[in-house]
Amino acid sequence: MRLNRYILTTLVKILIVILLAMGMFILGTMIGYGGIGGGMPLKVFYLGLWTHILEFIK
Repeated sequence: MRLNRYILTTLVKILIVILLAMGMFILGTMIGYGGIGGGMPLKVFYLGLWTHILEFIK
């Protein structure tokens, strides 16, 4: 019983860290594109923007 609780709390902590990392990535791209880049912050979610970025990198 104690081992199952330890595993569950560890998995919850890992999930929280992953969700926080994803949130910070989204917030960072919105700030970077909207605030620093001068574009619309919500345009970060458009697929066309990401295809343009990936084509630019290639």
